[in-house]
Order: sequence, then structure tokens, then C-alpha cells
Amino acid sequence: MAQSVYEPARGSGERGAILNTLRPMLEARVGPPVEFIVNWLRAGEGWAFVQVSPQRPGGNPIDLRRTTFASQLDYMDGIVTYALLRYQHDRWNLIDFVIGPTDVFWQGDPLYERLPRGLTPY
Repeated sequence: MAQSVYEPARGSGERGAILNTLRPMLEARVGPPVEFIVNWLRAGEGWAFVQVSPQRPGGNPIDLRRTTFASQLDYMDGIVTYALLRYQHDRWNLIDFVIGPTDVFWQGDPLYERLPRGLTPY
């Protein structure tokens, strides 16, 4: 039986397409350019869920005081970003995301309860 949830391989077109779908949303909020440290990436059954740590090229940190988040820093747990994507209409589409959450935001959400098992970290 084929594995329904998997981690797209580093350097694969699928992995790149998923991350490139996330990039414009993040760059609109923190400014370009942004690259990602991928903490979690799983795909399956037309869904993908990612947890990334955005940074500037070369590993430089993003100064949140110089972004759209400047007034929200007291309510954020850093810049770790989670996103849910869906493959539809021949491309990946951003369905849901949160930046710097202080809890496991997807638990209890009926949409996330319908996702393939193993797509989210817990």
C-alpha cells in the first residue's frame, strides 16, 4: 500500500512549489527576500502542511521590529510560520496560515480534523 502522507524530497519540484506558494504571503509581511528553514513539511491526498522558520538569505535573522508585526511582538512566539496548502487547479494554494502562534492553533478546527493522518506534527 502506498504511503498517503510523505515528506517531499529536498530539491524536488513539489517541495519548491509548496514553499514558493508560501513565500509571497511572508514577504508581504516582513519584506523580501525570505528563505526558509523547513522544520516540518508533509504532503498527501492533495494537502500539504508546513512549519518553517523564515530568515534572510545566508541565515540572517528577520528583525520583526522592522516589519508589519512591530506592534504585535508581545503576542507572538517568534516568526515560526505554519501553513496549510491545497493542490487545486494545477497549483498549490494557501488555505490557512499563522505566524508566531503561542499554541497549537489547528487543534479543534473542523477543517484540520478532515486532513490525512500524519499531515500535522501532532
